[in-house]
Amino acid sequence: MKYGLGRSLGRREFLKTTAMAGAAAMAMPGMRALAAGDTINLQTWSAAVDLVKSHLAAFEQSTGMTVEYANSPWAQYRDAMVTKFVGAAPMDVMWVSDAWLPEWAEAGWISPVDEFDALMKYNSDAEQFCTDSMTYDGRQYGLTYYTDFMGFLYDADKLAEAGFSAPPSSWDEVVEQSLVMKEKGISDFPVMLAMAKESWLIEFMSAMVFSQGGRFTDDQGNAVMQDEKHGAVKALQWVVDAVHKHKIVSGGCLETGELSGLKAFASGNHAFALLPKYRLAMLNDPEQSQIAGRVKQALMPMGTDGSHATVGWMRFHGMSSQAAADKSRAENAAKLIEWFGGKADGEYTFQKYLFLDLGSGFGVKSLFQDPEIQAAYNRYADVEIIQQQQALAQKKDVITPWFGDWNETNGSAWQSAILGNASTVDALKMAGEEWDDLKSQA
Repeated sequence: MKYGLGRSLGRREFLKTTAMAGAAAMAMPGMRALAAGDTINLQTWSAAVDLVKSHLAAFEQSTGMTVEYANSPWAQYRDAMVTKFVGAAPMDVMWVSDAWLPEWAEAGWISPVDEFDALMKYNSDAEQFCTDSMTYDGRQYGLTYYTDFMGFLYDADKLAEAGFSAPPSSWDEVVEQSLVMKEKGISDFPVMLAMAKESWLIEFMSAMVFSQGGRFTDDQGNAVMQDEKHGAVKALQWVVDAVHKHKIVSGGCLETGELSGLKAFASGNHAFALLPKYRLAMLNDPEQSQIAGRVKQALMPMGTDGSHATVGWMRFHGMSSQAAADKSRAENAAKLIEWFGGKADGEYTFQKYLFLDLGSGFGVKSLFQDPEIQAAYNRYADVEIIQQQQALAQKKDVITPWFGDWNETNGSAWQSAILGNASTVDALKMAGEEWDDLKSQA
């Protein structure tokens, strides 16, 4: 996962330069004709390529249109797309990460799709956080094809060994159960948290903040993370206490990334873990995990003034501004978006088979009632818990064009508090001031 823009070129200067270059390129004679007619250009990253090709073949047969399909590895995708946008390469539909939406929308590279009733009808069957994550400045920019959320997982055998019949439902109960496990020698550090400064860190933070009833920003996009009642202070204080006071989380969490944390949990070193939900399949696979068959999911523990909320993320099909500028081309692009992000011949074919083939999560509520999907999920997880938790997921409230710059400061602030070099309030005050400063420059 890759967020934001580097500091080598200021965000406003970057957007201004690329927008001007893109506009100039699109104005060049012949550029618009490259993607005219009944040919639709689709750009994705290199995932589920065979499934995409199969679904495209069915679309071409059904509509008589031709789709030019290209993909590139995820690690290079965003940079490759920026180059294509700036050069006005022929493009109609593309996969978009929710993290890039503000940047790409402000640059004028992608356009809203909320004027297409055929696409908007799917919102009633979509998870709310998915629709929220595709919305920027009041406009919706696509239809989802993949989603997931941060889950709270536990080792059922360790829970039973400690004498508990149910997983913790609150963060206070996480502490209580963990202390019993430490006392009985079941685990030195019962809770696995991955707090290393990597791309997953904001998801771990957001899950804890949302479940505590807090937020990083308010509805106007102003920083509230430093607010002791409504911000992120309670979540960060819980982590600080877990490391220093209760010693149920290792101080090494600051050097633990998502993947290393996953391996540690799979090795049986911990009783509880915050991990992306899709990791359940690997954790309950005896060829990959020493605790296979024992890993369960509980609803995210809630804080005193919180709920079982967690954070979700998603990817969607978007429409280029090139396509949107031409009515016929836009209508064709919308048909392709619906074929992948909505129904194809009356069924949510792509999202269903993406899950059945690869285990990729979906954002369509009604798919949870599909018998094939229920059976597939229940082989390694509890589909009812997954459905309940996904319905409580919230979009990240920090995804903005300046997220990348702020994220560095915020990560350092949390680590400083966990190390004991700053109070939680002072650390988050620093993060909040940086947020408001960057926002004022936008």
